[in-house]
Amino acid sequence: MKKNILRIGLLIGTLISLFYVPWILVWAWILPLPNTIQEQVDEAIGHGFDGMIVYVDEAGKPPAFYAGGWKDRENKIPADPNSLFKIASISKLYTAVSVVKLAQNKQLSLDETLAFHLPELVGRIENAEKITLRLMVQHRSGIPNFTDNPAYWEDEQKNGKNALDFALDAPASFEPDTGYEYSNTNYLLLRKIIDKKLGYSHEQYIKEKILLPLGLNHTFFSLKEVSIEDVMSGYYVGIEKDFKTHENGMLATAEDVGVFLRALNNGSVFNEGEQEIYSSIYEYDHGGLVPGYQSLAEYHKDIDTVVIQFINTTDFNGYEWNLSEILINRIVKIIKKKQ
Repeated sequence: MKKNILRIGLLIGTLISLFYVPWILVWAWILPLPNTIQEQVDEAIGHGFDGMIVYVDEAGKPPAFYAGGWKDRENKIPADPNSLFKIASISKLYTAVSVVKLAQNKQLSLDETLAFHLPELVGRIENAEKITLRLMVQHRSGIPNFTDNPAYWEDEQKNGKNALDFALDAPASFEPDTGYEYSNTNYLLLRKIIDKKLGYSHEQYIKEKILLPLGLNHTFFSLKEVSIEDVMSGYYVGIEKDFKTHENGMLATAEDVGVFLRALNNGSVFNEGEQEIYSSIYEYDHGGLVPGYQSLAEYHKDIDTVVIQFINTTDFNGYEWNLSEILINRIVKIIKKKQ
């Protein structure tokens, strides 16, 4: 009797939870798997995305490009797999590699503290004397995430120029090295430390040590470096405007991100001793999200394949992000099925 009551309770709980899950997510998950990646991209556009780009690099095969929907919805320009896209937090991979290179070259130490490099932040960021560069790279510092501050989004473009202000004087999320919390502030501070240590910009360092050696000629740090016509438009559900002209940091083609991710995972972006350090502190895949742009960069070791997915539609509730994760998982399944 008790077991039957428990089963009924679990069933009711499951039904209630499904009621609150957008059916588009359930539908996208249970649909029969298409035969080709292009069919999956076209299906994704049918789910409501404005535009989508997919880059696939299977070892031993030429890279493959797929696109669907709009590059520019208003002007009816079809999605172009060679468009520049705002890669957002995927840029953290480039910063993490830079920190490792500087550490291996003895220009920085992962055990140096935030207070050591930026003493002006003592008293403004809690535990600055205990927070090391290693913990910042790993998101184990406890430093609050400036993008979690609602005031930041009141004018994101203006406030982005002084983003650190939205994390100062706030209580720590936890004591250093006692928890994990993804925080954009960690990488904002790491970039400031690199700039100060080098005496020139981290952008120039990344270009010299990562982009040029890998031949990444379509990776940029700002809209100021590119022609706006080359940038894929970005859309936010419920808002008609195009977010293309908003400054959100790094831009790149899907191919450039794919080449970088392959080099990161096979070690060719590193010099001797660097990959061992990197493997101990950060990850090899990443996602990115800013208004109008979401991206996923994954390497699947079991099939030796890089998959980059760009989608130019985002929303407030995160449903579009969840849908994008379902889609890239289905794309990987299609690749595995073919192999």
